[in-house]
Amino acid sequence: MLPRTLPAHPSLADAVLLGHTERGREWPLLVWAPGPGVRMVSSAVLGGGIGEREWVVNAQVPPGYDRLDPVAHLRALASGAGLSGPGVGLMTAASVADRRHAVDGGAHAVVTAGIGVRGWAAAPGVGGVAVPHPGTINIIVSLPVPLTDAALVNAVATATEAKTQALVELGADASGTPTDAVCVAVPVSTGSSSGPSAEPFAGPRSLWGARLARAVHRATREACAGPLAAERTGPAG
Repeated sequence: MLPRTLPAHPSLADAVLLGHTERGREWPLLVWAPGPGVRMVSSAVLGGGIGEREWVVNAQVPPGYDRLDPVAHLRALASGAGLSGPGVGLMTAASVADRRHAVDGGAHAVVTAGIGVRGWAAAPGVGGVAVPHPGTINIIVSLPVPLTDAALVNAVATATEAKTQALVELGADASGTPTDAVCVAVPVSTGSSSGPSAEPFAGPRSLWGARLARAVHRATREACAGPLAAERTGPAG
């Protein structure tokens, strides 16, 4: 039985694994609910953009997920987990239970990864409107310091670079999958979002960007190493 009690003000390391039912089967639902006082930037279908958010859910859904209401679905899953207020909702067909967590100097990263469909971002002959589909590499990051809006955007770029570095080092010959998503969470600044109390940089050579990059890199490598090894060895027997 999956736990259904959420700790108060947890760190990202304490994200809780709950469950939800889809197509008559229970699937994992990863829930992190740090509560109010947190700003997030995300590319997620639910709660994307920049703003104050109180929770993040990463829902595993069946392969071939074809619902056309992912936002409403994620809201319902969050409500079922006892969450209210604004939050971020991610989806993936990859194993959420097999998440990987890494920390570097106070920067935390949790990564879930499925890499069956992957490639290079600038692949030739690809265009048009993407069809909504569950993401495969989902990255959730938390930092203990406020960031300006510009630095939040920079943090997303840094996390993406670190993910790609891990994939290349593992020999994946890809920059990611077509449906990857990122969420970065930081405390609300005591001043304005662009005031002196907010860090102005999160690139890979800044203090917090470097820590973020190392955490994401390690978590991504650990999350992707197993699937890649299994893919190369093929089915047993």
